[in-house]
Amino acid sequence: MHTGILTDLDLDADGRSSTYLSIPYSIDRSPYFQVKIPIYRFKNGDGPRLLLMAGNHGDEYEGVFALGHLLHTLDPERIHGTVTVLPMSNVLAVMAGRRRSPLDNGNLNRAFPGNPTGTPTERLAYYLEHQLFPQHDVVFDIHSGGTSMEHLTTALIERQPTPEMMAKARDLLEHLGQDYAFVAQNGYDSPTSMGAVARAGAIGVSGEFGGGATVTPKTMQNTKRAIDNLLLRLGITETPLISEARAPSATTVLALESHEQAIYATRRGWFEPVVILGQSVEARDVAGYYHDLERLDRAPEILRFRRGGIVISRRLHADCQAGDCLVQAAAEIEG
Repeated sequence: MHTGILTDLDLDADGRSSTYLSIPYSIDRSPYFQVKIPIYRFKNGDGPRLLLMAGNHGDEYEGVFALGHLLHTLDPERIHGTVTVLPMSNVLAVMAGRRRSPLDNGNLNRAFPGNPTGTPTERLAYYLEHQLFPQHDVVFDIHSGGTSMEHLTTALIERQPTPEMMAKARDLLEHLGQDYAFVAQNGYDSPTSMGAVARAGAIGVSGEFGGGATVTPKTMQNTKRAIDNLLLRLGITETPLISEARAPSATTVLALESHEQAIYATRRGWFEPVVILGQSVEARDVAGYYHDLERLDRAPEILRFRRGGIVISRRLHADCQAGDCLVQAAAEIEG
């Protein structure tokens, strides 16, 4: 079946190549318009096959920048296997600085398994899950908190469909050189990239590396280190390329097992947090205050954690609406 994607990407040729994934989509300004998504490939014989992708959400920049650095240092003659780089998966969202595509309001990380005759975002999701992901052994999809959230730097995997895949994923997770790691439980049928990777038969690795629609030297260092350590662990490279790769050390592994580990807004209000990322909290500890600026004569609502854990994310915007996630505390897990 035609996927709605046009490309001359050669999956077999050795060396370095660059091209586009092109999605035809007629618009008012341009009846023969195509969404042009740059893609790069580095191949040297048989060996591990890795896909590195970023820009799944357009306001998350650590991965975009780090993969930009990698493109200028990766030499196909000095690798073993294949590295495919998709630095701006949702390219129009990246250019617009938006979480979703401005063309169809598509959230790529909620669009899998996609639709070959649907919107551009749906067609891209279909191509990734059914054609590109199956051509790789490991997919690393790099995220951060985006415009509205700050997030504790955490490597991330989903629970895998088999014990063998889970063991491989856990091994990669603990070799990314991050202080914290996170095991998500969105499930095999999840509409996210990690669900799609599992259905494609590959190992999915992800992570949250910052937030606030910006980067810092520390978040860039962590992102680059994760990329280098993954390349090293898979045996694709022999030395770090864009960082001072750190040897694996004790990693604190976290999980969100219940919606009770998050605090959500249930009405319009203004959030004043009193906790910071990485802070350990107990059940009933104060997470913050929820103000009503239209009735400042009323005392603010005291927000308390229902479960203990480590604070992994916090809303950056004070102004909130019902349904906004304000703060999350993940539990430490063993085994």
